[in-house]
Amino acid sequence: MFFLNLSLVEFLALASAASAVVVALYLLDRSRRRQTVATLRFWTVAEKISQLKHRRRIQQPWSLILQLLSILLLLAALAQLRWGSPERALRDHVIVLDTSAWMTARGRTGTLLDEAKSAALAYVRALPASDRAMIVRADAIAVPATRFESSRAELEAAIRQTGASAAGLNLEGALQFARQAQRLEGRTAGEIVYAGAGRVPKQDTLAWAAVPRLRVLPVSEPAENCGLRKLSLRRSHTDPAVWEIFVAVRNYGLVRHDVPLTLDFGHAPIGSHRFRLAPGEEQSVTFQYRTRAGGWLEARLPIQDALAGDNRALLEVPAQPPVRVLVYSEEPDLLRPVLGANPNVDAVFARPQAYRAKAGARIVILDRFRPPAPPEADAIWIEPLAGASPFGVRASVKNAQLERWHGENVLGAGLRTRDLPLAGAQVFFAAPGDLPVADCAAGPVILARPGKYKTVAIGFHPGRTAMRFELATPLVFANILRWMTPEVIRRWELNGGSVGTVTAALEPGTDPATVRVLAEGERALPLTIQSDTLRFFTATPGSVRVVAGARETVFSLTLPDVADARWETPRETPRGVPPAGGRGPSSRDIWQVLAMAGALGLFAEWMLFGRAAVPRRKTA
Repeated sequence: MFFLNLSLVEFLALASAASAVVVALYLLDRSRRRQTVATLRFWTVAEKISQLKHRRRIQQPWSLILQLLSILLLLAALAQLRWGSPERALRDHVIVLDTSAWMTARGRTGTLLDEAKSAALAYVRALPASDRAMIVRADAIAVPATRFESSRAELEAAIRQTGASAAGLNLEGALQFARQAQRLEGRTAGEIVYAGAGRVPKQDTLAWAAVPRLRVLPVSEPAENCGLRKLSLRRSHTDPAVWEIFVAVRNYGLVRHDVPLTLDFGHAPIGSHRFRLAPGEEQSVTFQYRTRAGGWLEARLPIQDALAGDNRALLEVPAQPPVRVLVYSEEPDLLRPVLGANPNVDAVFARPQAYRAKAGARIVILDRFRPPAPPEADAIWIEPLAGASPFGVRASVKNAQLERWHGENVLGAGLRTRDLPLAGAQVFFAAPGDLPVADCAAGPVILARPGKYKTVAIGFHPGRTAMRFELATPLVFANILRWMTPEVIRRWELNGGSVGTVTAALEPGTDPATVRVLAEGERALPLTIQSDTLRFFTATPGSVRVVAGARETVFSLTLPDVADARWETPRETPRGVPPAGGRGPSSRDIWQVLAMAGALGLFAEWMLFGRAAVPRRKTA
């Protein structure tokens, strides 16, 4: 027998204070009594005033005893007196149910998750009726499925509704979460029960101290499994029409396996390979495939093993057709080297007489001629003729120098060349919203205007000045093409992997302010950057885009995250479901009986002794 809400000292202190107050009231009782007499005629005034004395004895001891006993019973109910051992009193258990990707593997009687759920249900049914439990679903993060609940129906429903995810298991974080939940509840901590296979990364094998009051409900461990670890694609640096395909496969089993690999693009086979993998070994292979078309790339391991989810990976390959640039010029050889330097540009040259406003090109270059109508596309005007310029011309200068590049916008980024001589140049008026690119002393000589159709005007011909020998010439054209069509210089990289923490290398010197991590629906994900290394976390399978300047990396996070090690539980850790009656008798609540007895005692005292003191009015 013990108190749950109060300690023995606190209970005795409250009982002593209440008893002292009641006894003092009985000793200091000086209530007046009403006496009925026939007449006051025969009363005489006493010659000596009688002195009043305090009572020093209790006239109704049984009333006092009944009141004190009732108050003690009510205090015991308030302190929540329980019958039984305090070690078995209302314990709070936490059941950590493994929902990592490995739990979808096939065991002896279904999936490993089915076995873990059956063991968790058996444990809940074996709990004493007074104990409570919390269900926690654990993969990369620990998520409580219930609060500390005594209803067995709600606990069993939460267990049955549990499904596996594609993430790996962070077992240490899940067990720490369970311990913290027990501490915050402030009641007697019960067991922390882990139901699962215990597959964790090799560096997280939990070499730290054993978890107190830990119990493990093990499941059958499949022996053999081989699976895809990584599938990635990137454009070749030498030929943008060629994809370099990287595939990694791992053997998680205990014996050597010969694993075939097939690659399909658009349901057509494009490559195959056979791996000979020793136990615990991981190998990789690289393919090359030429295409600018979009489609689905599938890597497949046609084998039967414990986990089917890591035998197939899909990546959506974006189409990358070259950008069509139509050049109207009488001297095409002046621009051909600049445009031919970019393999993603399909430059078509035509004479000004063949000009059409709707030419079907993404970008139109107008080299020193007056078109009859503005082009219905993004346009680059080179030395526009008087009256035909899309910008107002302030002046035409001779023997000027290009003095400044506007590196604050993408059009002038990376350009540092100064004091370039210009035999002649047009100086433009910059309207609100226009973007100056390059200036001479008189004003802007390269000006850009955003809008439905982006427009750039160059007040001199780069191929007819000393600028044709400078690196700034191809760079300024590259910046203009990038501003008009970013995909013209975008470098693609596609990676197939698993959810969880993803690490990606950035190019040296990448501005962190330009890095964005976007999930499906353009939802931004939090990220960290340290020493040109990007890290972000996602627990939802799907595609994630990392945009860093002109480089875009797509992560297709659909492969299950299978850990390569198994947690070895300490020897002293109990395993399996204990017998329903094997953990000793549970304590029992008796405060309800005590509260009822105390209330009945006060009512009985009032009926027996209290009503006699109430004066009654006599009627004639």
